[in-house]
Amino acid sequence: MQRVDPRRSSLTPLPRPAPYAAVEAGLAGSGEERLVLTLAGAGLSLSAVYAAGSCWLEVDGPAGPSVLRSRRSGRAGPAAALGLALTGTHVTVLTREVPDGPWTGRARVDLADTQPRAAALVREPDWLDRLQVGHDGPATSLLAGGFGQLGLRDIRVVTHADGTAYDAGDGRVRLTATSAGPGPFGTGHASVWAFDPAGPALEQTADLFFHRPSESAVHGDHAVHVLRDGDEWLVATSTWGDLDPDRDGARVEVLLARCEHAAGSDVLRGVHVLHTDPLRLPTDGLVSVGVWDPHLVRTGSGWLVGYVSASRFFRFHPVLAEGPDLSSLRLRAAALGRTATEGPTLLLRPDLPGGVVVLASDGPDGPRGAREQWVVLDNDLREVARLDGDFPTNIPWPTLVRDGDGWLLVTFDGTPHGGRVCGYGTHGDVVVLRGTADAH
Repeated sequence: MQRVDPRRSSLTPLPRPAPYAAVEAGLAGSGEERLVLTLAGAGLSLSAVYAAGSCWLEVDGPAGPSVLRSRRSGRAGPAAALGLALTGTHVTVLTREVPDGPWTGRARVDLADTQPRAAALVREPDWLDRLQVGHDGPATSLLAGGFGQLGLRDIRVVTHADGTAYDAGDGRVRLTATSAGPGPFGTGHASVWAFDPAGPALEQTADLFFHRPSESAVHGDHAVHVLRDGDEWLVATSTWGDLDPDRDGARVEVLLARCEHAAGSDVLRGVHVLHTDPLRLPTDGLVSVGVWDPHLVRTGSGWLVGYVSASRFFRFHPVLAEGPDLSSLRLRAAALGRTATEGPTLLLRPDLPGGVVVLASDGPDGPRGAREQWVVLDNDLREVARLDGDFPTNIPWPTLVRDGDGWLLVTFDGTPHGGRVCGYGTHGDVVVLRGTADAH
């Protein structure tokens, strides 16, 4: 984030690598002052307006100018801070009632619905390179930069290719997460965090964005697995970044980025836009509208990949594929009897038959006997055990972190953030469960 002089109303350069930008301003709090925050690029201006205790959005783009306000949520009253966020193709105005308090969405629009040409524009690097930020009116402070998150979800351990946790040398475990935005799937993006089990405490260290194959557009794809394979980072991601499940032909796929660490690209630190290729995850014989939640492990005989396949949005089950390399995967097993199970996580267990177990999370909408539980599956995806522990709301992933002789289960719940305007997709408070014995 960069501090901007609140006394000046001229535009200031704010180049961003991805369409995830935000600006926030402190307000005097009387509720009568008028303040306008603006994110502007070539051919498109996005503004949040606060006046007399009300908030709205003004968009001026290829389809012309428009004003968007919420009758129910636009009345903010005296506020301590005003915020404007661009997350993917969504534009949101938010307020805080008290300093450092939670943000509440006051109006939101998806440019894909109202300004299709603008929606394509904001994903292009040339437009993002020339992005500017500005304000008009009194502000006690002004801060601009990348958008962070409302909730956190889809938490995974960063691993080596053999499934062991990556050691960064500082005693902390690296985790990836989906940083939830102020709205549905397309407002989120992938992030990296340093987790201190002793705290427990989290510190963000990186943001990850993606180019799709043969595209210049930048997406906030998420639900990722990051692993180190020799001198190379592999980042497998799910293409949630532009999903509209009601669109004809809508699908979620898995993509794979490869980054040579020797070239100085440490994906665990900083902001990165990664080039990807398709990771073909087999669905032979399955009815599938998409695959997501990849988790990869290399064994002595090749690769295993756990993932989810959906027969429709949203009815889904875990799948396991295997192959000598990641371009030659074949279907090994699919747990078709499970209809709301996500977050398949491979855990190497050489002491058990098959040498691997698959941990997964049965959500509340699953069939009887497969609801709200941490399930342990063998390498044919047959249930062999369950983890004994509290099960948070939503479909939390079973992410295990070593804690001395025991385990921590670092997961998330369905706590929403941002209020009614932001709606579904903002969820995720981090939840840590402490265990005392190995998983069996």
